[in-house]
Amino acid sequence: MKHITLLAIEGSNLSSLDQPRRAFLEVNRFLEQQNQSPAFQVQTAGLHATVELDQGLFTIHPDIQIQQLHHTDLIIIPSCEVHDIAHTLQRNQEYIPWLKAQYANGSEIASLCLGTFLLAATGLLRGKTCATHWQAIPLFQQWFSDIQVVTDRILTDESGLYTSGGAFSSANLIVYLIEKFIGHEAAIHCVKLFQVDMDRHSQSPFMIFQGYKHHADETVKKAQAFIEQYYAQRISIFQLCETFAISRRNLERRFKQATGYTVGAYIQRVRMEAARKKLENSLCTIYEVMYDVGYQDHKAFREAFKKITGLSPLQYRNRYGKHWFAPSQGQIAGDQLN
Repeated sequence: MKHITLLAIEGSNLSSLDQPRRAFLEVNRFLEQQNQSPAFQVQTAGLHATVELDQGLFTIHPDIQIQQLHHTDLIIIPSCEVHDIAHTLQRNQEYIPWLKAQYANGSEIASLCLGTFLLAATGLLRGKTCATHWQAIPLFQQWFSDIQVVTDRILTDESGLYTSGGAFSSANLIVYLIEKFIGHEAAIHCVKLFQVDMDRHSQSPFMIFQGYKHHADETVKKAQAFIEQYYAQRISIFQLCETFAISRRNLERRFKQATGYTVGAYIQRVRMEAARKKLENSLCTIYEVMYDVGYQDHKAFREAFKKITGLSPLQYRNRYGKHWFAPSQGQIAGDQLN
C-alpha cells in the first residue's frame, strides 16, 4: 500500500487539497469493488494541529503533524493564491528542510499549480524542468532562474518530482499518478467519474499574455508601453532605440533581463494576445484579424499563432469564439488559415 501525504500548507487552497484526496480514496473504492486490496493510505499533514486555508476562510485539522511523520511514499503540495505566493512561502518555510529530508529518504513529491514555488524553494528542482500556472511564470523565472518552466506541457515527471500546470490541470497530474502507480483501468474510472479532460496537454491555449512590469528599468517599461500601443504598426528595434535614446545592444540586453523576452518575441506575444482577443470576441474574418495585429503574411501569422497557442487561428476561434462563423467567413478561414 502506498502512503500518500497531502500537505496542509498555510494559505493553500482547500480544493487543491481535497480533490486529490477524493481521487485517491475513489481508487481504493474502485479496487475494493474488484475484490482487490486498497492501494493508498491517504493522510493530511501540517505544521500545526489546525491550519488555515483560503486566506482564513476555512480551517482544517490535519491527521498528523510533519514532525511525527517519518516516511511517506508520495507528498502532494497543494496550490495557493497567485497574489499571495511570497507570503505563503514565508509562512511555510519549515516545510523546506522536511521536504528535502523526505526526498533524500526516498519519497516522491508532486506539486499542484502554484505549489511548484514551494517545491522550487527546496532546491530539488534545480537544473530540471517544471510546470506551474501560466500567470505566475514570469515571477517564477525571476525567482528561480536555474529551473526551466515548460508551457507546452501541463505536467512534468523527472527524478521522482512531479509538477502540474495551473488550476484544473492538477487533475491531469493526479490521474497520471494513478495510472502510473495503479494502472490504466483505475485512471480511466477516475477520468469518467470526475470528468477530467484528458485531451488537454498544454497550457498554451489558456495563457493570457501580460508583459512583466514589476521591474525597475524605466526605459524598458516605456519600450513595453510603446509596443503595446503600436503593435499593429511595423515596429523595429532601430525605431525603439531611436525613440528612447539607447543603443541596440543595451536595449536588447536590458529588455531580456527585465522581461524575460527578447524585443522581437515580446512584440510577437503582444500581437498574438491581441489576435486571441479578436478571435474570441469579434466577427472579423481571420484575415482581418491578421491585418489588425500587424501581419501581412498569412503563413507567418498562422505559424506564429500556432506556436504560441498550440492551435491554429480557426481552431482557436471554434473553441473560444463568442459567435458562430458566417459560412463565407468560415470557408475563407478554413481553406487558407486553418
